[in-house]
Amino acid sequence: MRSFTDYLFFHTKNRRELVNITGAVESCLKKAKIQEGLCLVSAMHITAGIWVNDEEEGLKQDFMDLLERLAPPGDYRHHLTGEDNGDAHLKRTLTGYQAVLPVTGGKLDLGPWEQIFYAEFDGQRRKRVVIKIIGD
Repeated sequence: MRSFTDYLFFHTKNRRELVNITGAVESCLKKAKIQEGLCLVSAMHITAGIWVNDEEEGLKQDFMDLLERLAPPGDYRHHLTGEDNGDAHLKRTLTGYQAVLPVTGGKLDLGPWEQIFYAEFDGQRRKRVVIKIIGD
């Protein structure tokens, strides 16, 4: 079994943003030269997540709206530390911070409409995602 590690870096324009990273993950898989295995995609910041779903604007807006309803900006105990991003931490918890994806025949084995998104909830600064691929 072999392993491969790479990183994607982000500096989003907006505080909250969904970035389709499917192509970047596929590029990492090509570099890894692994035919059968698993691909871990993990946000390395506690205010960002990984979301696998359809690349459809209405759905993406519905998802962000849902997160706003569940964890709206406001006063959180976390803000007593001097931070102002308590809602971003909760949104990340609701989204999840990583996805493990199957690799079959040297390609991501995604469903017909599945895409991989970096979900940013406290952006406008440098952040990263780790891609770890293992297999043969």
